[in-house]
Amino acid sequence: MPGGGRCPDCGSTELVEDSHYSQSQLVCSDCGCVVTEGVLTTTFSEEGNLREVTYSRSTGENEQVSRSQQRGLCRVRDLCRVLQLPSTFEDTAVAYYKQAYRHSGIRAARLQKKEVLVGCCVLITCRQHNWPLTMGTICTLLYADLDVFSGTYMQIVKLLGLDVPSLCLIDLVKTYCSSFKLFQASPSVPAKYVEDKEKMLSRTLQLVELADETWLVTGRHPLPVITAATFLAWQSLQPSNRLTCSLTRFCKLANVDLPYPASSRLQELLAVLLRMAEQLAWLQVLKLDKRSVVKYIGDLLQHRHTLIRKAFREGTAEVEAQKELQGMGQGQGQGKEEVGNSSLDFPERKRSASPALLLPPCMLKPPKRVCPTPPISTVTGDENISDSEIEQYLRTPQEVRDFQRAQAARQSAAMSGPNPP
Repeated sequence: MPGGGRCPDCGSTELVEDSHYSQSQLVCSDCGCVVTEGVLTTTFSEEGNLREVTYSRSTGENEQVSRSQQRGLCRVRDLCRVLQLPSTFEDTAVAYYKQAYRHSGIRAARLQKKEVLVGCCVLITCRQHNWPLTMGTICTLLYADLDVFSGTYMQIVKLLGLDVPSLCLIDLVKTYCSSFKLFQASPSVPAKYVEDKEKMLSRTLQLVELADETWLVTGRHPLPVITAATFLAWQSLQPSNRLTCSLTRFCKLANVDLPYPASSRLQELLAVLLRMAEQLAWLQVLKLDKRSVVKYIGDLLQHRHTLIRKAFREGTAEVEAQKELQGMGQGQGQGKEEVGNSSLDFPERKRSASPALLLPPCMLKPPKRVCPTPPISTVTGDENISDSEIEQYLRTPQEVRDFQRAQAARQSAAMSGPNPP
């Protein structure tokens, strides 16, 4: 027999295959000893030794991959190739998919959840390698529901015990803005709307940082905030030609989808910019609105930290300090102030508006809750009234004394007992 193997009885190497019914046997041609009999499968390491093994330790175990798992592994690889991820990312995502599929809860899940599992493994791999990829992008590619995807994602992270870092907002801004079709002139984009990529990216990053410092990003999807910040950055670089362009048209020119809450995020950013503009002396006389404040975004961002402290933080402290000083002055020298005011007839200064609170929008404008209707209670007047409830209705000392006498009479009548017949 080519490839080795000896007869255990005579030591001959002349082994031949002899099919006995449906089983293939190895027989020694010199002594007739049956070397192997009824071997269904072997392991790779024991094929040369011609030993029988159990099925769980054989090579046939590797072939037990369900069609659903095979289809999922193929989709993981296809999704990595569509996103043009490195080969190491693909191997890691495949390994995570196999680990997740070993759990009975995943194997018995619905087909929709198994389809979402493909994107979850790819997203986890990208997050661990600091690759800028959003959950919304994968949901768009897989036509998956965002709520189902987020729930499955958290389940897989907890099930596998993975440490997944959060997505860096700066990397996400750079990746998302690079997809805008506004950096080269084309038939669909007029020349006045074309902008330099580096300038637009730099100002967009500053606006996103401003939104982060004023609680506009916390607990929200980042793409609507980035879309609104990119739109304002693009308008502020050439306001004379772009103030008339709306957010919807801007997204069509850039060839990107308009996220639904982007309009709300835009109004919140403009409100923050207006509060900051009120702190600059040369802008207070211009009476700016949400449209004209875009022209001065560069100046506002240049002094961003100082203006935020004055508009949202230091202003509140100053108002409280002024109130304390006024209270102390009124207690000590009220008479002197009256004399001084009568001699110097200056007009009273208008009280400045109190600065806005720097809180998340969900706390400034909490959602309205439905007030439950109280249960309908019918009062007939025949209900029993407890002693503690009676005491709540007593008002005058005379009523209290009358009530105490009535209680004493009731107790004495109860102690004397009923009259004998």
